[in-house]
Amino acid sequence: MKIVDVKDIEVKVDEGGAVFTGGKVYTQFVINEKHGAEKIHIGMIKFTPGARNKFHTHNSEQILYVTEGKGIVATKDKEYVVTPGMVIFVPPGEVHWHGATKDSSFTHLAVIGQPHEMVMVEK
Repeated sequence: MKIVDVKDIEVKVDEGGAVFTGGKVYTQFVINEKHGAEKIHIGMIKFTPGARNKFHTHNSEQILYVTEGKGIVATKDKEYVVTPGMVIFVPPGEVHWHGATKDSSFTHLAVIGQPHEMVMVEK
């Protein structure tokens, strides 16, 4: 068994580039291979207001659990506003993005199956 306190985990800051746009994003790798996890990884992701990731897909299932703020999860066809306590299931291959609304920060836990590959997709 491993017990991890998120406040003890290093925070990586990203301000754009290939994956994110619109503002700063803070990422913490909560559970991964360093903890012995072979089938899933868990990350804590915090988006500043207006920040989001770009359209992408995963080759494995992804679950997002909203912990703070107000966010948007979107497919190419529809956007959904999400708030704390909501759980989002993203099947493999679904083109999507997620991030904060313009007026709120947004934090979620991301659980993703392994091995994992993320593929960026043009709009």
